[in-house]
Amino acid sequence: MTRPARRTALLCALAAATALLPAPVRAGEAPPPLRFTTCPDSVPRPAAPERVECGRLSVPLDRHHPSGPHIEVAVSRVRASGPPAERRGILLVNPGGPGGSGLPYAVTKRAKLPESVRRAYDVIGFDPRGVGRSTPVTCGPMGGLFDSPGSDPVPAGPPAERAYLTSLRSLADDCARHAGRLLPHLSTEQTAYDMDAIRAALGEPRASFLGVSYGSYLGAAYTALFPHRVGRMVLDSVVGPWDWYDFDVLQSRALLRQRDIFFAWAAGHQGLGGTPAEVRASYLRVRAGLAARPVAGFGPAEFDRAVYRALGRTERWAPLADGLRGYLTDGGVGALRPAGAFDSPESRTHEAANRIVKCAEGPGPGPRDIVTDIRRTRHLDPQPVLTGMEASTCAFWHHRPAHRTPLGSPQAPPVLLVASAHDPVTPVEGARSLLRLLPGSRLVVLDDDYSHGVFASRGNRCVDGTVAAYLIDGTAPTAEVRCPGPGLPAPE
Repeated sequence: MTRPARRTALLCALAAATALLPAPVRAGEAPPPLRFTTCPDSVPRPAAPERVECGRLSVPLDRHHPSGPHIEVAVSRVRASGPPAERRGILLVNPGGPGGSGLPYAVTKRAKLPESVRRAYDVIGFDPRGVGRSTPVTCGPMGGLFDSPGSDPVPAGPPAERAYLTSLRSLADDCARHAGRLLPHLSTEQTAYDMDAIRAALGEPRASFLGVSYGSYLGAAYTALFPHRVGRMVLDSVVGPWDWYDFDVLQSRALLRQRDIFFAWAAGHQGLGGTPAEVRASYLRVRAGLAARPVAGFGPAEFDRAVYRALGRTERWAPLADGLRGYLTDGGVGALRPAGAFDSPESRTHEAANRIVKCAEGPGPGPRDIVTDIRRTRHLDPQPVLTGMEASTCAFWHHRPAHRTPLGSPQAPPVLLVASAHDPVTPVEGARSLLRLLPGSRLVVLDDDYSHGVFASRGNRCVDGTVAAYLIDGTAPTAEVRCPGPGLPAPE
């Protein structure tokens, strides 16, 4: 692309993001009150008599230049169901990602919360900037990420490693080309400023928060930036305070351990073999077969994405075993293929926002680091699952952030962290590391659980009761709480 054409593309990207917005708020002024109306069809409706309502908030593209261009953030709300005497304020919620849409989350997550929490809080969902209906971002073809079938995501040997690095560079180039001037501003820090703008627009002196996975990282950033505006904060399935690339490497190793547990769980019960070694052999036959001859666009990249998704939630293990057995029986992939298309508009936005947010935190790895870590992981297991290593793209990122988003603050009130003892997506080491940056905070660990997402999603009375008491009365445990977990699901 020539320089004039590139400049035109960048200006067009920004113009599309900022067109038809309300008049910007001047520096030092409070944002106007949020005005709510009906929600789009993508937001589910809660059971009557409760209802969900949606609004839009104009925020600066760059909080450090509040008089500059503005974008919009989409917000949803389900009001507290109890009387005013029980109300505790607002509870912002975030489902994780980066790149997860939070607009429907006010309804879906709220439905799982203990009744005492639903009665006490207005639950506030929002699409983080760059996601869903909040100025969604795109990276175009993303270096072939959406090709069907995709190339094998586990490079074996120098030629494949070089091709892998080339695809990462192409992905970074596509993000720079299509996201334009939005690229440096879709960061965790800027989203934390948006959260505080939502708080102010709702007229609340403090914001309570429930964030899952990446949402825990976002919540820790909010405590650093606005320690005196933090209400009660629950950080569930905690992302550790590390560089994103280091976190991705840690996660890839945890997934290897989880997959071995899956092989042992399936042995003798799922028709894949009587021992863990036999189940592993069946698994490798499926992957090798799809790598050699993809089925209707379903190859090794699609297979690894399905495995990555399944390993994080034990209720998905039986369907994964069914899919493996189905392929070995008749060569079909219907049970392995996810319901939603990977190249859907929603998925494209999610994948773009995921890389952009991670690479906005910096610093990225070097190409040699990537190759070294892949080789080390393949030394542990020749056929790992590397799907979650999105921050590898940051090695070739066009925007180099000047600083990392700060996490935690000694001025913030204590928060409550929740973790699963064997979660492969956000390993418990992350919660223990972040805890050291949050003085006086406490940790609740669900033992013998192998899934991602703990509070109000696993139905554990110990976890839910401890967190609800903290949210309602501010009652925090005096030490780490260990809750008995369910163990592995019974094999079929």
